[in-house]
Amino acid sequence: MLGHLVGRRAFCLAVFAFLFVIPFGANQYFLFVANLMILFIILSLGLNLLIGFAGQLAFANAAMYGIGAYGTGLLMKHFALPYWFSAPAGTLIAMSVGTLLALPALRLSGIYLALTTLAFAQFTLWLMMHWTPVTFGAGGFVPPPIDFGSLPVSGGQAIYFISWVVCLLLFFVAKHTMESPIGRAFVAIRDREIAAQSLGIDLLKYKALAFAMSGFFAGAAGALYAGVLGFVGPESFDLLQMVMHKAAVVLGGMGSIAGSLIGGVLIVVLQEGVKEIAFPIEIVFGGLLLLFMLFQPTGVVVLLKRWLPGWQEPLRYAPRRVRRAATEPAPAAAQAGED
Repeated sequence: MLGHLVGRRAFCLAVFAFLFVIPFGANQYFLFVANLMILFIILSLGLNLLIGFAGQLAFANAAMYGIGAYGTGLLMKHFALPYWFSAPAGTLIAMSVGTLLALPALRLSGIYLALTTLAFAQFTLWLMMHWTPVTFGAGGFVPPPIDFGSLPVSGGQAIYFISWVVCLLLFFVAKHTMESPIGRAFVAIRDREIAAQSLGIDLLKYKALAFAMSGFFAGAAGALYAGVLGFVGPESFDLLQMVMHKAAVVLGGMGSIAGSLIGGVLIVVLQEGVKEIAFPIEIVFGGLLLLFMLFQPTGVVVLLKRWLPGWQEPLRYAPRRVRRAATEPAPAAAQAGED
């Protein structure tokens, strides 16, 4: 009973329920902050699939986030396409570019892959700032307003509920992917590539899938960000943004779906708190990332798994009856313990 009340499922349900009711009583500022939490949950989920489960140390998530936002905004701006077409298209563009990053990952790993993807992220940022005829340069641009049509809500509330629905769907996609053979293949590649290959796991296929899924999640967050902010500019996708994405994953817990929720919420709370006390945000997040990597590299979620019941995350799907039998002591063992 205690495991149901304080467990991982109850926590995830509480987070999504809390985020759902916020628009009914919050002002515009808190609505925007809650929307940022949703976007960072999506970003953390995607990045966790890539580095936490598949073990690919890549630094291009902020670039994928920006490509999703720019792809959506530029399609609306240059071609007058509706948001409902531009957002999926921007997401698919980010996913396609992210998939191409799997090619260097076949030959590179560790710090070499990190440097390659970091160079790609910096090149993408340079394009956003200097390809002025297309991207409108360092000043950014304002996409056309979104037409919400016959939806019962409009403006900030409408894009908020759209973000909430997308986040919930992507949460279940990430969860079920990790409980499927795909998730086990990711973890096998992370733990030892040669051993995974000897078991018949196709490295190209699963690395490309990990990069594609991460790009899709980041692109979806970027497409939503363009709608939430109503402005797209390169300063939103710089080095600090990449540090924040990494900090969210490390803070919540690498290789944990529930940890992505924790990290996504905590990183936005910390960001807004730092703004209130007017302290340099780069120092806070850089120091936070360093402290966690040194003293708690597995994130907050491992502490919860250690002290609270119901926080274990199996890497395979098991019916509830089987999971309960696995966690409860056998009758003979229980009788022996009583004697």
